Amino acid sequence: MQLPDNFHIAVIMDGNGRWGEIHKKNRVAGHEAGMNRVGELFDESTKLGIRHLTLFAFSTENWKRSSFEVNGLMRIFREYIKRESAKILGENVRVKFIGDKAAFSKDLIAMMISLEDQTKENTGLQLNVAMNYGGHDEILRATRKLLAQNIAPEDLTKELFENALDTAGTPPVDLLVRTSGEQRISNFLLWQAAYAELYFTDTLWPDFDANELKKSIAYYNERTRRFGGN
Repeated sequence: MQLPDNFHIAVIMDGNGRWGEIHKKNRVAGHEAGMNRVGELFDESTKLGIRHLTLFAFSTENWKRSSFEVNGLMRIFREYIKRESAKILGENVRVKFIGDKAAFSKDLIAMMISLEDQTKENTGLQLNVAMNYGGHDEILRATRKLLAQNIAPEDLTKELFENALDTAGTPPVDLLVRTSGEQRISNFLLWQAAYAELYFTDTLWPDFDANELKKSIAYYNERTRRFGGN
């Protein structure tokens, strides 16, 4: 498949809870199945030449879910980092957690920072994992950061603002995928996805395999990108 240099795909991994219920399990079991799908996705992304992959793992709104589901997700995040760190390092993947880490427990924060530090020199796939992330929250935090630097309004540029975002150094999103049939972007990468192609599929996230990824890229390749031109 032909892809532009620095191709960036972002994925809203939706449908885990429904998958669990459909399979006569609980919602946390669905999240476990969904997390197991992540490794296959970044393996296939590397094979296809995708340079940047951003995954929506936990939103600022997800704290409103039941304590059973939230606690289950926190356990899954810890287990995944422990289990997959060696593989991530071995495959030359660079990991960055975007979002406001401060809301998480100290041990999970330490695990995220450690994985970022261990992989910061890697030169392969850039994997961004959005944790306690919301587009509105990110833009507010970036604005506060710039205000704290006493930047004059007339000196504020698009480049300065982008460098204050969590995704600084990552190119804009080319393709935004959402699984499970919902057709909205749900406060995800509002700035970065301004000109992204949007691909919606009924497939639930735990069933989104390599073939589904290729379908989304085939859809992208059929699009004509004008960026506001004729």
